[in-house]
Amino acid sequence: MTLPPPPLGGVDLVLHAAAWTDVDGAESEPQEAAAANVGGTQHAAELGAPLVAFSSDYVFDGAKRSPYVESDAPNPQSAYGRTKLHGEAAAGEQAWIVRSSWLFGWTGTNFVRTMLRLGAERDEVSVVDDQRGCPTYVGHLAAVVHELVELPYGVWHVAAGGDCTWADFAEAIFDQAGIDCRVRRISSAELGRPAPRPAYSVLRSERDGAPQLPHWRDGLRACLARLV
Repeated sequence: MTLPPPPLGGVDLVLHAAAWTDVDGAESEPQEAAAANVGGTQHAAELGAPLVAFSSDYVFDGAKRSPYVESDAPNPQSAYGRTKLHGEAAAGEQAWIVRSSWLFGWTGTNFVRTMLRLGAERDEVSVVDDQRGCPTYVGHLAAVVHELVELPYGVWHVAAGGDCTWADFAEAIFDQAGIDCRVRRISSAELGRPAPRPAYSVLRSERDGAPQLPHWRDGLRACLARLV
């Protein structure tokens, strides 16, 4: 795909990765979450350049038990999920909507860094085992954006290969990092978080030419190598 001429101001492509990511906080502050995830996306679209907007697996309700593809109807169950879905609409027609899931990397606040910290402090951590998805390494996701912008506008599912539960992921983190910490598998009800999460949110693409990411275990190895 050939990008159109740059709009006034010389911007020829916008990568919109800013977002409200506090899923539980969005339940108590839905307007603030919407201001970031919907209003922020609208502002990015108003620049008039082609837009890559990153969305979430939380736009789905998790009732399905086979991978979600682009043609599946969204049905978010949380305030966060609703703001991400409305943000997709705010991106406009000149946009690539990238739905990914369970993002982690070597900086910021994310599950891998949290588990490494807790594993160093405790002998055991409790992790939910009834939510299944695709932990996706941000380095792998970023690397395929150049492929994405050669494809037609619209919704694209781009997530790591393989799938697991959060408890499976925690065990893999401790194993690969050489941390002696047990994982106690619990239910989402036991954890008691304010926002509902999809029980199943594995993402796959049905679209021709969709970028393919490495397995989540490869992403974990790459991430841990950056943290050493």
